[in-house]
Amino acid sequence: MTRGLFITFEGGEGSGKSTQVARLAAHLRQRGLEVVQTREPGGSPGAETIRKLLVEGEPGRWTGLGELFLHFAARADHVERVIRPALARGACVVCDRFTDSTMAYQGYAHGIGREAVERLAGVCHPDLEPDITFLLDVPVDIGMQRSVLRKSTENRYEQMRIEFHETIRNAFLDIAKRQPERIRLIDATLEINAIEQIISKTVYETLVKRGSA
Repeated sequence: MTRGLFITFEGGEGSGKSTQVARLAAHLRQRGLEVVQTREPGGSPGAETIRKLLVEGEPGRWTGLGELFLHFAARADHVERVIRPALARGACVVCDRFTDSTMAYQGYAHGIGREAVERLAGVCHPDLEPDITFLLDVPVDIGMQRSVLRKSTENRYEQMRIEFHETIRNAFLDIAKRQPERIRLIDATLEINAIEQIISKTVYETLVKRGSA
């Protein structure tokens, strides 16, 4: 059986990832494909418990290093219990955030460094990397305005300083430059339907190449 397609979405706060994840998942299901729509941190019962520790509470609740280990603890459970089994049976996995976010938030913005994140990724998922990553890029001021409108209790990161979020945006852009064959950079200020069309076209072309369309 052909391994399923692993698609991830990345971007700063308010970039519109969750909307596009849901739209792509619906689009693929309409084509008759099995789709596992998931997220990080979270995606499995154990990882969802850790998620609450990371996205709720005061900004200073954890150190950058503490966050790094929590994210990978959640990811290890998510990968083994959800992502790998789904890909093994040929399903498309559409995930809101993955290790690129850890690299941007903890590796760059919290100053842990690329090497530490890469080493933990090598332990957690040594042979697993997204087939396609969509990076939705939006100016920080616009993204933060969108985030405020959500009025969610999962707002720990949104409370961090604007400089932190500027670093995250620049981090994602640097990550995209390092891996242009995997990461598709998308202007997230475009109209929602236009973004959806770009994403669905890219995924469909990839499926055709794999003989899965």
